[in-house]
Amino acid sequence: MKLLVIRHAIAEDREVFATTGQDDGLRPLTRAGKKKMARAARGLREIAPALDLLASSPLVRARQTADVVADVLGTGTPVELEALEPERDPAQLLEWLGKQKASANLAVVGHEPHLSRLIGLLLTGGASGFLILKKGGACLLDLPEGGRAGAARLRCALTPAQLRKLGD
Repeated sequence: MKLLVIRHAIAEDREVFATTGQDDGLRPLTRAGKKKMARAARGLREIAPALDLLASSPLVRARQTADVVADVLGTGTPVELEALEPERDPAQLLEWLGKQKASANLAVVGHEPHLSRLIGLLLTGGASGFLILKKGGACLLDLPEGGRAGAARLRCALTPAQLRKLGD
């Protein structure tokens, strides 16, 4: 199994959005964030296998990022997973991974520091966030034993600028 882990793209400023009185889960991507993510997604084509499934946090900024990635990579409609919400325990996503086909190529779009803890859990068995993804950045993991903690291998980790350069 291969897992592409993607952090959501640049969203509206948290403090400015808070003045609208709306829940932070509704905070959208900026126009520039969408544009940069589309370029980065073209770079993802260079590093990631064809995806069988793309899943996203239900928060608007992650879902919008997943939609951009789906458009560029030609995957189906992203599915929303509550296990990708920022306050969730990363181990909850391991349960979902364990239910996927062993040969699947998957992608998830979420938030920091949740994704860093997930990556740490998959690579080392501990939920330390030693690899931090920038907004719009991604890493690719091999999961030889499905979603078992500590069994993953890091294939690559790229910043959004590196992904955009690959896609140009």
